[in-house]
Amino acid sequence: MIPTNGLIDFHCHLDLYPDHAAAVREAEAAGVFTLAVTTTPKAWLRNHELTRDTRHVRAALGLHPQLVSSRADEIALWETLLPQTRYVGEVGLDAGPRFYKSLDQQKDVFARVLRACARAGGKIITVHSVRTAKAVLDHIEEHLPQRTNRVVLHWFTGSKSEAARALDMGCYFSINATMLNNEKAAALVRSLPVGRILTETDGPFTEVDGRPSKPIDVADTVQALAKLLEFPATSLANAMRDNLRQVLQGTDLR
Repeated sequence: MIPTNGLIDFHCHLDLYPDHAAAVREAEAAGVFTLAVTTTPKAWLRNHELTRDTRHVRAALGLHPQLVSSRADEIALWETLLPQTRYVGEVGLDAGPRFYKSLDQQKDVFARVLRACARAGGKIITVHSVRTAKAVLDHIEEHLPQRTNRVVLHWFTGSKSEAARALDMGCYFSINATMLNNEKAAALVRSLPVGRILTETDGPFTEVDGRPSKPIDVADTVQALAKLLEFPATSLANAMRDNLRQVLQGTDLR
């Protein structure tokens, strides 16, 4: 197993573990650059408090599309908090059966998120796109026109042509080990340039050995991705660090 120090978990819900503070401490001690995404702006406040002085863990300001039907009014708070962070997520669209009814409302919220990021510039945005790849890319194209922000498509399940469009738009992709167990998803990942990939766990929504994944388990993602791409694991880990630097280029690390 490769060392965890210097690995990247670009999408993890640390506040959904039983002990939030301990989850932050563990990621920090392991040296894993962890993007702690949030599902509501109210949740971001505690995440920010716990990660304000960490070296490796950052908190992203989110408003999850699956919660928009009950939390849409929190977009005003989200906009108020945006100047305090470079990191945005989890945001996006979800047209799954349970959430399709709120899709129009989700689109309104996502458009406000993107317009606010466009005005601010320098934001790094992790985006959810379940059954909505085209709509998400349309929104990004319309509401985030300049390249001063970075978009990372989390657990992308669109088509290869949609992935190619996203690449043309400058997007990156964050990949977890569970994705690679799906033949179609693995084929899409194989088609991506290594220079546009980051690793993630999406813990605790993925599992390792029957328990929720943690940021340290991103080592498994690196190993699985290296095998898929026929790349030495250490070289791939180095490439992921280079990609993270590219994503952060021109932005304050905080």
